[in-house]
Amino acid sequence: MASTLDVETKYNLITRRLQEVLGGDLIKAILTEGRSPKAYWGTAPTGRPHIGYFVPLTKIADFLRAGVEVKILLADVHAFLDNLKAPLELVAHRTKYYEFVLRTVFTSLGIPTSKLIFVQGSDYQLTREYNLDNYRLCASVTEHDAKKAGAEVVKQVESPLISGLLYPGLQALDEQYLGVDFQFGGVDQRKIFTFAELYLPRLGYAKRAHLMNPMVPGLMGGKMSSSDPDSKIDFLDSPEAVKRKIKKAFCEEGNITENGLLAFTKAVLIPISQLRIERRKGETGLDSEEGQGAIGDQNPFVDDDAPEGTVFTIRREGKFGGLPSHYKDYQELEDDFLAKKVHPGDLKTTVNKGIDSLLAPIRKAFADSPEWQQIEKLAYPDPNAKTEPKKKKEKVYHPPPPGKGKNAQVTKASAESSEPPPPTSESTQPGAVGEL
Repeated sequence: MASTLDVETKYNLITRRLQEVLGGDLIKAILTEGRSPKAYWGTAPTGRPHIGYFVPLTKIADFLRAGVEVKILLADVHAFLDNLKAPLELVAHRTKYYEFVLRTVFTSLGIPTSKLIFVQGSDYQLTREYNLDNYRLCASVTEHDAKKAGAEVVKQVESPLISGLLYPGLQALDEQYLGVDFQFGGVDQRKIFTFAELYLPRLGYAKRAHLMNPMVPGLMGGKMSSSDPDSKIDFLDSPEAVKRKIKKAFCEEGNITENGLLAFTKAVLIPISQLRIERRKGETGLDSEEGQGAIGDQNPFVDDDAPEGTVFTIRREGKFGGLPSHYKDYQELEDDFLAKKVHPGDLKTTVNKGIDSLLAPIRKAFADSPEWQQIEKLAYPDPNAKTEPKKKKEKVYHPPPPGKGKNAQVTKASAESSEPPPPTSESTQPGAVGEL
């Protein structure tokens, strides 16, 4: 049996900074038995992945520190089913693109990819056993429950396709076929998670726990979406694009309720900063490989002369200048912004530098990989690219055989006109008239 301290330490690592945990007792029971929990996080390779992905990917470091076995699901079948956002050929390229991105982001965060198991959905979702279970599930799930479960995840249209109704059921079955104890995802997945908790036991399978991270709002407020370019920053966006988007971001002085930059600082920059500070102290739990082979700047977002316990520093630059502000947690920063002690311009500048620091090693890895560049072109072809017009086949003249074809009559007529004239009579010979 594992000691109570070990159980509590691991459980706290697994669940810290999450918005909600369903079935936490299941995880505690596994830890108490001395077993290592197994988990999966999945993503459907559709639009270009954006920096909101830093939230779940950073959290996976905590799972590894607690000894959790983590699988990364590249849900290609789900991507195809989600309202036909991409045809199968395009999904195949995007699946490869996503794996390039995810492996690079993990490495930039100091998370060892050797401890992660990457799985492609179609490797098992097309098997006979999986499809029979899907049919069994379809025979017991109502249209109402399927539609409700996917309401926050599957694209909602006036006339939905049946494929969208299958999506929640497949995600529930993934828990069984990946052999995990809990599924990890955004809080927008909650209805699918409760769907799985209800229906998997009806198939005779165990109920799993579900862990949910908060969702990061877009730069303009609202949801960060792949379909709205100004609401998000892509992993491969240039420094100029990042600066332009942050400059346009909604960041009203004193407004803490609709502030995407504050939310990103809370969900991404401060957790990564804490991760790096803990690593410096050797506090990596059961993950002795964390930080090895990491690419890019691994310094926390803190000034060198910041007081002990600081996790984030706001630097003041420009014509007004001023001393930097150091914060031991997010709440202190939020309180200062609410009291208008932190100017939106200073917050934007600090967040801009933080994001550029995170994206620099990812951009470099892309620039150094011709294979990744080729996959990117195939996965996301330029919609404005001019396609070369098809060349017309040159007509080659093949003369018909003699006496054949449409020229045969002309040839015959010409032949007749070239025959010698018939002989004339003496009376009609030239000079015959008037001869003596």
